[in-house]
Amino acid sequence: MATMMLEIPDGLKPMYEPMRDLLAAAQAQVERGRVAGREAQYESFEGRLVDKLAAVERGAHESALSALDVDAPQILINGELHVRVVRDQTTFRSQAGEVPVVHSLYRRAGDRNGPSVDPVGLRAGVVDGVWLPGAARDMAYLLSQGTSREAQATAREMGRLPYSRSSFERVGHAVGGAYVGQHQHVEQLLIEAYEVPREVRSVSASLDRVSLPMEEPRPRPRGRPREGAPKKPIARVYRMAYCATVTLHDAEGRAIHTIRYGTMPEGDAAALCEGLASDVVAIRRKRRGLPITLLSDGAPEMCNLLDEAFDAETFDGVEIHRLIDFWHAIEKLSAAAHVLAGKDGAPALVARWKLLLLNRSAARQQILDELVASDREQVRVGDDRPVHDAITYLTNNAERMNYASARRRSLPIGSGNVEATCKSLVGVRMKRPGSRWKTDTGEHVLHLRALALSDRWTEAMDINLRPPRVRIRVAA
Repeated sequence: MATMMLEIPDGLKPMYEPMRDLLAAAQAQVERGRVAGREAQYESFEGRLVDKLAAVERGAHESALSALDVDAPQILINGELHVRVVRDQTTFRSQAGEVPVVHSLYRRAGDRNGPSVDPVGLRAGVVDGVWLPGAARDMAYLLSQGTSREAQATAREMGRLPYSRSSFERVGHAVGGAYVGQHQHVEQLLIEAYEVPREVRSVSASLDRVSLPMEEPRPRPRGRPREGAPKKPIARVYRMAYCATVTLHDAEGRAIHTIRYGTMPEGDAAALCEGLASDVVAIRRKRRGLPITLLSDGAPEMCNLLDEAFDAETFDGVEIHRLIDFWHAIEKLSAAAHVLAGKDGAPALVARWKLLLLNRSAARQQILDELVASDREQVRVGDDRPVHDAITYLTNNAERMNYASARRRSLPIGSGNVEATCKSLVGVRMKRPGSRWKTDTGEHVLHLRALALSDRWTEAMDINLRPPRVRIRVAA
């Protein structure tokens, strides 16, 4: 057996015992594997290995965090005098578990009731007092993907982040709250650093709405409340949240990359659209001449919000193509076709209209003339008048249905990216059975999930969790 002498500095002593245990566990497994016919029990070894490595990791954190401590009666923090109020042990939380560290807490001189300052946490960039940034980032990511119960179960199965459901909730929302508080600044830095793929030939912006279960206070019934009645009754009601996308397209109009955004029902939809416009401006600075397409489902609110953000002043001299989603138009026409041609003839009529819209710029007017000439505008199907609805749709969106021109320029004609975002951003995560949301906490999860779905998580968290710049030195 080879012998190796390893000198461990005094500052790394917390790692010694865990490293010895790790080597012993590995050696035991090697010896077991050398015995022919003996069961390897390798999965059990993997579990032990995770535990031993976590212990080494905690030892490394203990050493590194202890080195960040400043042990002095008085210190200067950014030039301001602080006086030590206590020296005690605090347990920090890492990805590998809890890490006890002895450190000093300080308070600004002369401010007897002011908050205490922890130089260790300040220099390490801890979240919510004790959570190391790597652990906080991972917990927030898991919370953006699923409920706190699912996040805890995932972490437990992976042998990391051994914390409670409530911890995942608290830390995830702490990270989300920090991001929401500075998201405009972070998003500006993200788009400035964004590298536009070489194959991009156009850019589109889309806006849509999706229902979301909200928790709202409910008036208590009159009279004496019954026994066991809630003191603060609540109602679960559905409100409309907003989802938006900026999508980069190739020469065939296919999506290359989509940046996703969202805001809760009480959020500022106008500000959301202004953010879209700002990002498109930044993208076009990197790739001049990219044509712009605005896509929506035809709802007046969506069209107006996009038009106000992508105004002539911001995009002076830029040709902006405004379209309603092609498939929403076909859906309207399909219902009308069933009235005009019946169940058997409707597919052929819809197919003909579809070809007209895709290939002729005057198709909208031609189809509108056919609908008006059919004299079936007042025919009802249940409570609806499909032909009347189709005529109204074609009339109101006359300037947004030139699909043939868009196709000749290889521009997108469908808003599938934003509709998919409504499902992936809101539907999958926030519309679980029995779920209900408050505006603030919902905004946290919505923004975090949008980052993850847009492949911007790492860069955004690097900015969001960046520790503040501080100068700490012992006072003379």
